[in-house]
Amino acid sequence: MWTRQHKQRNTGRLIIPSLCMAFLAYFGFHAYHGEFGINSKYKLEAETVALQGQLVAIKARRTELERRVKLMHDGTLEKDMLDEQARKALNLSQPDEITIMLPVSAK
Repeated sequence: MWTRQHKQRNTGRLIIPSLCMAFLAYFGFHAYHGEFGINSKYKLEAETVALQGQLVAIKARRTELERRVKLMHDGTLEKDMLDEQARKALNLSQPDEITIMLPVSAK
């Protein structure tokens, strides 16, 4: 005949479910907050929108600079523009001239 020396505990039944809950919590947290998670997707989309705006501004600036450079090529050189750019770069003017300096964004 068998006799029991200790009382059987019910805690053994909770080990596997608690490990499963910890496993799911860990991977669920990283699925949302991780490097490739849902939250980082929204951050990347917001950054993409900001960078697209910068790209449009840079392309507009480049187009303007290309247009101005084109005016200085051989055969199409405008002497007034060359004189204007030289005076602006050297900060020079004649004593009988009136100089009005406009900001770059006012063009």
